[in-house]
Amino acid sequence: MATLLVKNIHTLVTMDDMRREIANGALFVQDNAIVQVGTTQELPQTADDVLDLRGRFIVLPGLVNTHHHFFQVLTRVLPTAQDVSLFYWLQSLYPVWAKLTPAAIYTSAQMAAAELMLSGCTTASDHLYIYPNGCTLDDEIQAIQEIGLRFHPTRGSMSVGESLGGLPPDSVVEREADILKDCQRLIEQYHDSDRFSMVRMTLAPCSPFSVSPDLMRESAKLARSYSGVQLHTHLAENQSDIDYSLEKFGMLPGEYAESVGWLGDDVWHAHCVMLDDATIQKFGATGTGVSHCPGSNTRLASGIAPIRKMLDAGVPVSLGVDGSSSNDAGNLLQEARTAFLLARVRDRDASSMTARDILAVATRGGAQVLGRDDIGALAPGMAADFIAIDLDQPQFAGALHDPVSAVIMCLAHSVDYSFINGRKVVSEGQLTTVNQTQLIEKTNQLAKALID
Repeated sequence: MATLLVKNIHTLVTMDDMRREIANGALFVQDNAIVQVGTTQELPQTADDVLDLRGRFIVLPGLVNTHHHFFQVLTRVLPTAQDVSLFYWLQSLYPVWAKLTPAAIYTSAQMAAAELMLSGCTTASDHLYIYPNGCTLDDEIQAIQEIGLRFHPTRGSMSVGESLGGLPPDSVVEREADILKDCQRLIEQYHDSDRFSMVRMTLAPCSPFSVSPDLMRESAKLARSYSGVQLHTHLAENQSDIDYSLEKFGMLPGEYAESVGWLGDDVWHAHCVMLDDATIQKFGATGTGVSHCPGSNTRLASGIAPIRKMLDAGVPVSLGVDGSSSNDAGNLLQEARTAFLLARVRDRDASSMTARDILAVATRGGAQVLGRDDIGALAPGMAADFIAIDLDQPQFAGALHDPVSAVIMCLAHSVDYSFINGRKVVSEGQLTTVNQTQLIEKTNQLAKALID
């Protein structure tokens, strides 16, 4: 069994149940799990591999991203989609996404994962809901397995096109029987519910305006027939979303979700900007999770989700960067800072959200939303998923009296080291599992091909 010692950590942020922050900390890892946590003096002094952080680095649990659309890396900042709200933004991009290929899905997944990993993410969920030209979720899963990110892929879907009153063009929707058949195949082929698993499946009909109530119900039934398979969708993202639900279903989005069986601790919803108070209380009572996507919500002018109210009601809240063409960035550290700032602005209360509160959302909150008890904290028996950030940088000068808050308030742009499942995937600020230069070049080539 391989062992790893990380020692002389300036501040070790455990995010354990006691929220310990250990000066001159250390971690002892065996294979893919943490064995000991404490001060450098308390822990073993030798291991197969020793990383001496020389009192300069803060170490935190890896961040968890619970909502993304990896393929959208290829369509950042398209001029036709820069200055419009959600529905018009989607309508301008559907025709472009219809040209996606398996190679585009594979490369964009690795590029999105690379951006996430360099910004502190060690576990991510992705929502792939469009499958033109022979694309499959397998393309994405293979790409992420190779780069080394802990992954919760979601089999997204769209079945209600324009001719049936939905938003997407008919050319990009699928038959519901085909969707469900593929969902079952993917679960049986890839889902691993074991502790420390690297791939866990989720079923994810795209949104109330692109799938039928029947598909929502049948997806829930199918997911719940397997152990640990979760459910995910978009909900209450903006006023147009509200208006569509009222017109088509005669219900608010939260009421609609409840009517199709989409409440429970195996469900999380993205955005929830416009979630009503009654639904917030039901989410809290049932353990229904939320992925807060502040960058995308502000970029599309959708609004600011009331996450303080949600947290106070017991709702599991996590962070998502959302798609890289609705956010235009996939930096999870930046997303955490944005969430921190917007929570204060929304409530007009500087005490409504602390830096440590948002770090908890970004770590433990993400783990809870994804139904995991093996990530989100650094403690014996937890997965060896952690990040290290060099405090000897200009943005942290003068802030070392509270380096934990500084990570958020002073904006840590990127990480220097990242370990996922005990494997070093970022070293001295560089990815170890892919050729970054080649990946960027390939991504740019594929992006150009989509819009030419």
